[in-house]
Amino acid sequence: MAAAQGRLSDGAGGMDDAKGTEEEARHKGSHHGSGGNGGSGGSTAPPAFAAAVEALRAARLRPQIEVEATRAPQRLAPHAYALEAAVVDGDEDLADGRLVLLHDPAGHDAWHGTFRLVTLVRAELEPEMAADPLLPDVCWSWLTGALQARGLTYGEPSGTVTRASSHYFGGLSARPSASQIEIRASWTPREGLGGVPDTAAHLASWCDLLAQVAGLPPAAPGDASVVTLPQRRGPQSR
Repeated sequence: MAAAQGRLSDGAGGMDDAKGTEEEARHKGSHHGSGGNGGSGGSTAPPAFAAAVEALRAARLRPQIEVEATRAPQRLAPHAYALEAAVVDGDEDLADGRLVLLHDPAGHDAWHGTFRLVTLVRAELEPEMAADPLLPDVCWSWLTGALQARGLTYGEPSGTVTRASSHYFGGLSARPSASQIEIRASWTPREGLGGVPDTAAHLASWCDLLAQVAGLPPAAPGDASVVTLPQRRGPQSR
């Protein structure tokens, strides 16, 4: 699976300016048996974080979206768990991304909470769509709309939408021009009973965003095609 490997950043207590001490990830977590290291989701983690990670592992998602655990950033919060995903159509990846769950039991001023979700989503674009001046606003509305559609309460949203184009010359001139959209964002999920946010629902909404960026139709409520995450091997590099 060709999943996002770019640097995540959001400027609101996210990937670049996170405060607090680093705790080395000591538990090589897995996502339904995958070989990836999702981060500090083991017995040394606080109960709230362990429950939030377990909810991610048990989430039921669309079969077109392949998800697996990956190594979590280790300088952002005392506890972190990361997933990477790709929207797959045959042998083609239509979109990919990375979602990181951060937890600081002491709380974080920029988060206004003890949990934070940080994401990177990217996809190739058709030239006509890439030229739309409203595209960044539309992409941001896809993120907030995906959260709202599942009735999720969240705070302190922050992010950027970047549009990039590549043109090829010389020995590469035969390649067609390509455009890409990249969404980097973070938000603070509302904490429920026991201080645990509904991470499964947030993961599902994030997958809704991935599907929309990839051009898939929305999944209907109770769609029978939604399945439990399969066992997969560890993340494969591009």
